Amino acid sequence: MTPEQLSAAIVAALQSLVDDGSLALSAGVPESVRVERPKVKEHGDYATNVAMQLTKQAGRPPREIAELIAARLGAAEGIAGVEVAGPGFLNVRVAAAAQGEIARQVLEAGESYGHAPSTGARVNLEFISANPTGPLHLGHTRWAAVGDALSRVLRAAGNEVTNEFYINDRGNQMDKFGASLKARAHGQQPPEDGYHGDYVADLAAKVVAAHPGILELPEDEQLLAFREEGYAMQLAEQRSELEEFHTHFDVWFSERSLHDSDAVERGLDRLREEGRLFESDGATWMRTTDFGDDKDRVLLRSNGELTYFASDTAYYVDKRDRGFDPCIYLLGADHHGYVGRLQAMAACVGDTPGEQIQILIGQLVKILQDGRELKLSKRAGTIVTLRELIDLIGVDALRYTLIRYPADSPLTLDVAEMTRKSNDNPVYYVQYAHARLSSILRNAADLGLTPALETFDPALVSTDREGDLLRSLAEFPRLVAQAAELREPHRVARYLEDTAGTFHRFYDVCRVLPQGDEEPGDVHRARLVLVAATRQVFANGLALLGVDAPERM
Repeated sequence: MTPEQLSAAIVAALQSLVDDGSLALSAGVPESVRVERPKVKEHGDYATNVAMQLTKQAGRPPREIAELIAARLGAAEGIAGVEVAGPGFLNVRVAAAAQGEIARQVLEAGESYGHAPSTGARVNLEFISANPTGPLHLGHTRWAAVGDALSRVLRAAGNEVTNEFYINDRGNQMDKFGASLKARAHGQQPPEDGYHGDYVADLAAKVVAAHPGILELPEDEQLLAFREEGYAMQLAEQRSELEEFHTHFDVWFSERSLHDSDAVERGLDRLREEGRLFESDGATWMRTTDFGDDKDRVLLRSNGELTYFASDTAYYVDKRDRGFDPCIYLLGADHHGYVGRLQAMAACVGDTPGEQIQILIGQLVKILQDGRELKLSKRAGTIVTLRELIDLIGVDALRYTLIRYPADSPLTLDVAEMTRKSNDNPVYYVQYAHARLSSILRNAADLGLTPALETFDPALVSTDREGDLLRSLAEFPRLVAQAAELREPHRVARYLEDTAGTFHRFYDVCRVLPQGDEEPGDVHRARLVLVAATRQVFANGLALLGVDAPERM
């Protein structure tokens, strides 16, 4: 019995009490009831304080309400017992057979276990906004891992999600990029305010190799050609590395396209219709202070030049015009000052901050190797790139480690710890659990045993350790829903680590396979189903993190 099924049983008990006049609820029977696993095992399998929550509308003491619920719920199928504790808590014990059915439910659902039906919501998730003027760096790497995991969790919770990468391909930095490539191709140093990393020389050589006549072009044409060819090559490299990092983007949105398609003008028109623009000193401003911003924002300067915030505004309006609600932004710590102005901007176009626009701020991460920090600086050329991090640490270890912490927590991580093959390394610990489960199933197959649901007797997985593992599997759907609602994919990683511990404790005391000349029995077969269900949950959880679930380690 899952928490959701128990919740439904409690709701049914309340409804029957209301129907026969035993209980009156002024606001009606709740649609669902929150149940939790008690911290003390002796208190039962699940607990709820629903009686205390209903006291006011029932006009009766909570313990009295709890006793009514307990009497009705105790007769429900799958419930072994209900006790009233303290001022009105309900402690519920689930029958062994009902608890064991969780394993069947997991295997029947397969890869969809933990996934919810469609909510109809169309979510736009923007979690990398980068210049196509250099490699993706450590900051981008964290947002790539966390953002992609959040996307997977949101999809599992029933949302339609579009992952969007915003390409900062407009502005003076693009010209500096082109000039830097051109200089390197001619064996010269880039401009002082240009790009100086070693990657610039490598990229310039690739451009020349692909277009041998480029060095013979007139000066202006040559600068433009280096800029555009370098842009295309650098963007292609970013795409390739992100795919290798198990991070997929559905839309690569060009800042240039906002201006080429007149989207900026349409955004300004929308703001004028809302009465949110005003003219001052020859410039066009947006009244963001009407919605809590610390100052009004310039969109069009007196010289006719659009500001970056004009692009940001047009981009948001474009997202909303494409039907997305909500639009979620994952921004780095250096963009903390953007939160107020973006929320005010959304309010200016008629939306509700925190609803149609949601902004998550991620903190910085430091990587240590041999006790020293790996530094990054795109201009100075000492950048730590995504490519280098993948080669140094590996995709799985890097993704998992970056995801398992809340995005708003600053991180200092050590290469040696992330790559250590021991149970002290969380990613190894979780992947090893999946590999161990796979090994058990392979060994069972060698004995002619398979996890067969048609002969599965759920009442046979009834020991304390089996119950602990079953309850942990039952928590997975609710955990996924919670991680999506709170926008916290790290909860999935922590759940897998806890469940790995629960599985190892089960395996230490519950023998799954027969030994020696022992004949396989019904208990062996039942435990094999539990093992298969546990492996399925690990596979599903690791998939939500974009981390491989190895069969062998």
